[in-house]
Amino acid sequence: MADDSKTSNVGGRYAQALFDLANEQKQVGPVESDLKSLKAAIQDSAELRMLLASPAFKAEDKAKGLAGIAAKAKYGAVTRKFLGLLAANGRAAALPATITAFERLAADARGAVSAEVVTALPLTAAQAKGVQTALRQALGKDPEISTRVDPAILGGIKVKVGSRLFDASVRSKLDSLKFALKRA
Repeated sequence: MADDSKTSNVGGRYAQALFDLANEQKQVGPVESDLKSLKAAIQDSAELRMLLASPAFKAEDKAKGLAGIAAKAKYGAVTRKFLGLLAANGRAAALPATITAFERLAADARGAVSAEVVTALPLTAAQAKGVQTALRQALGKDPEISTRVDPAILGGIKVKVGSRLFDASVRSKLDSLKFALKRA
């Protein structure tokens, strides 16, 4: 698998270019909406994740797959052209990092803070509201929360805001305990 720091740097550069273009054409909102939809599709589809990440697929195949998704989902012209460019340049694997970086840029432009919340089970409406309230108090800004379910954390919650990570997952606590027992 590719080095995550390289992928995120490439993703960051592509996100900045896309954001600048979308901003210039007054299309930040529609592009962000398209990318949120695409992000959900990537999270929901193992086949799509494989298409993006696998070097076994040629850039043309990745471009065709992304073009098909964009056409079916009726993405705007800016998003469609961007996805084609990303695939043609052999950077489809950087798409998830690009989407994350674009969301952060769009949130910054609105004066909001984006936060990723990971839980072992889906949050109830009351829990989501509690997380929203806690983050608003801690950050002093309205957070835009994206949630993800990851059963591997066993329980608890992980919250990532920018480069800061708050990890109160059961998996993390068990790993800490295991490390402490090894040292004893």
